[in-house]
Amino acid sequence: MSGPAAVPSELFPSRTPSSPHYSLGDNTVTLLSRSLRPSSSSSDLSSLLSLLSHPNSLPPSSLPPLLSSLARSPLPHSLLSLRVFLSLPSGSSPPLPSFNALLSSFPPLPLSLALPFFLSSLRRFPALRPDLLSFNLLLKSLSPFSIHTSLHILHYEIPCRRLKPDAYTYSTIISNLSALGRTPDALSLLREMLLDPSITPTPAVFNPLLRSYLRSGNTRAASKLYTFMLSKGCKPSLPTYNTLVHGLLMNGCANAALVMLRRMNSDGLAPGPTTFGSIAHGLATLGRPFDALKVLDQMRNSHGIQPNEFVYCAIINGFFKSGEPDQAINVWEEMVSNGTRPNMVLYSALIDGLARHGKMEQAEASFHKMIIDNCSPNIMTYSSFIKGHFKAGNIQRALDMWQEMVDSGFVPNNICYSILIKGLCDRGRLKDCMMVWKNMLAKGCVPDVIAYSSMIKGLCDVGLVDGGLKLFYDMAARHDVVPDVVTYNILFDGLLKVGEVARAMDLLVKMLDQACDPDPCTCNIFLKKLTEEEKKREFLEGLIGRLCKRGRFVSSGMVLEVMLEKFIVPGRPVWEMVVKGVFRRRRIWRSIDNCWWTIWGS
Repeated sequence: MSGPAAVPSELFPSRTPSSPHYSLGDNTVTLLSRSLRPSSSSSDLSSLLSLLSHPNSLPPSSLPPLLSSLARSPLPHSLLSLRVFLSLPSGSSPPLPSFNALLSSFPPLPLSLALPFFLSSLRRFPALRPDLLSFNLLLKSLSPFSIHTSLHILHYEIPCRRLKPDAYTYSTIISNLSALGRTPDALSLLREMLLDPSITPTPAVFNPLLRSYLRSGNTRAASKLYTFMLSKGCKPSLPTYNTLVHGLLMNGCANAALVMLRRMNSDGLAPGPTTFGSIAHGLATLGRPFDALKVLDQMRNSHGIQPNEFVYCAIINGFFKSGEPDQAINVWEEMVSNGTRPNMVLYSALIDGLARHGKMEQAEASFHKMIIDNCSPNIMTYSSFIKGHFKAGNIQRALDMWQEMVDSGFVPNNICYSILIKGLCDRGRLKDCMMVWKNMLAKGCVPDVIAYSSMIKGLCDVGLVDGGLKLFYDMAARHDVVPDVVTYNILFDGLLKVGEVARAMDLLVKMLDQACDPDPCTCNIFLKKLTEEEKKREFLEGLIGRLCKRGRFVSSGMVLEVMLEKFIVPGRPVWEMVVKGVFRRRRIWRSIDNCWWTIWGS
């Protein structure tokens, strides 16, 4: 193994200080060590340190619990456990349980000291013979960035000591490789482990790989690995199902996640708060709040698990985003009646949802209730109010709320400024917008795409299209803000209103070159300007051709749908381009998806 990192010499001594000898019975010392806890008083800790100041006099069986108790004490006292161990006579053979007890104490001991301690112990005590548990504990303490050291231990140190790695050894390294995003290497290590018939794979070996695949959105690879896991006779554990359920929901695969929930029940595993919380949150996020509410009822009535704030917040947000504010309020009232105390996140979610749906009186009442409950509002709470008041046409109240936010000590960020600028521009107060814009830049706050688009719209609405274009090119010159299709649509509309058709077409080509695809609104903006039917067909066919040449077949299919909705019949060459580019690919991938969903649902 490579040499250890530099560590303080006083922590790892090279000589053993002389000390008098005392004799204590095994039972006395063991009972004392068991009575100590990490929160023990200073007098208890002093008693422990007094005993360990003469380690040579202690019975061998009492040293492991005493060292373990000291290692669990607060820093810096816990570091003394390492010093005491290394203060034993260098020619002696310290008990292996003491060595392993200290290795199991990383953490709470600093992880950076695990490898130096391990190597120093081997140098100081040549008779010390680490076992597989010793190496597994060392591997557990190594960070993912020490992966080369971990692989050296697996492929050299363990075999050299005539030991055989087990599933825990492999699962620790596979987990670290997966955390680093090195999924192919982790999969290779899994194959290496399976070549040894004496090692029985456990769910802990597969879980990191499943998590890594699902985190990267590769549900197909996760499905194959899950099927392979079952074929090897490895029964999924509760963490396995939690990983699958959470990952599938984050990738929009709600039905597959519910299949996993049914399989969990059939395997005799009771879903816990984590599982139910993930399902409820995922369903609500995917726009299925009523299904999330059913899961909430099942969680509470069938399993006796009380939902926490995280679950309620997800469902309330889901109902608001689905346009069901009354249902969201019902869930809130049910939550309060069940004894769940709302926190700042819950209040902010409620106020934001009420403000989005124009229920400003209820939002104000919730805000006052929030203050009464000693729950301080944050900057997002104020932002929701400002946005809601602008949407309701209460401009002065929005500005008053802005001033109240500033007076409360909050520093507006780019989201707050974007809300203020958009609200003022939508109400035609361009001069006020310009003042806010200059103030925003003076405070060093970088405008986002919403702020830029709002300012460009405000300029175009009053006929200052050139000013809007200048601001657009300023935004395009930045590397931290990228124009989106909404920005382009604002400029298309402004240019076409003043008759600048050629400039609008040039900007459309620039948008396509910047890998920004049009949407139906883009098509409708141009179609409103083109009155002749033939001109409309020519424009849309030309747009489809440009998109197909750039390989953007999905967007070309969207333009074709717009044509058909407008009863504009495309020519044969257009049909051929779209059919070859869109439908062939969709049919292939749909067949592949159907195969994988059959595997998930079997």
